Amino acid sequence: MPTGRTRVLVVDDHQEIRGPLATYLGRYGLDVSTAADAEGVRALLAQQCFDLIVLDVMLPGEDGLSLCRYIYEHLKIPVILLSAMAEPADRIAGLELGADDYVTKPFDPRELVARIKTVLRRLEGAAPAAPAAGNGGYSFDAWILDTSRRELRHCDGRTVELSPVEYRLLHVLVEHPNTVLNRERLLDLTTRDEATVFDRSIDTQVSRLRKKLGDDARRPRLLRTAWGDGYLLAAEVRRLPI
Repeated sequence: MPTGRTRVLVVDDHQEIRGPLATYLGRYGLDVSTAADAEGVRALLAQQCFDLIVLDVMLPGEDGLSLCRYIYEHLKIPVILLSAMAEPADRIAGLELGADDYVTKPFDPRELVARIKTVLRRLEGAAPAAPAAGNGGYSFDAWILDTSRRELRHCDGRTVELSPVEYRLLHVLVEHPNTVLNRERLLDLTTRDEATVFDRSIDTQVSRLRKKLGDDARRPRLLRTAWGDGYLLAAEVRRLPI
């Protein structure tokens, strides 16, 4: 689990449940996002990594059980299901589809907090030890830049190949998040002594990085242009342990 605040996604189609629950969980130091349906969940999962998902079973369109199975098979994010269905068969069905816990409605939010902590502790204790070698990496948005393997990974498991120049450029940007770096500074930080690089090549490398990060070139969300000044990475960056 990444360092820093635990990221929880609360999914419920009822705002009167979703909103207050998110506020309540936030009081316990959790970084909470919300979604009302499966479409909203998939959109958020494409942009961010979460440590745990609290998922209502009865959703409009694609239901929570189907979404739980997808998350289990493809993303391996722990899921706590919420449901008004309290029969043992319903609970068993949810657990067999990959849920880590099952909470019936109505519930005491204090119980949900306790169950979230229990699931995260259990998974943390079961996690394999980190390799002794390597230099950790950086987590930002839905991505991890692994500095030991020099590779870029999405939280859905995809690995994106980076050229040596693209890797050095992204490495510099994650080390200086939310800071405008002008072209001259970027060239100083990314160009090796033996290489000859022209100023405009930075623009080309940024354009390529945007494509690999899925950033809209016309309205970039992550790699933003400060006109006349340079570029910045607009994201919260967390240093991962070695």
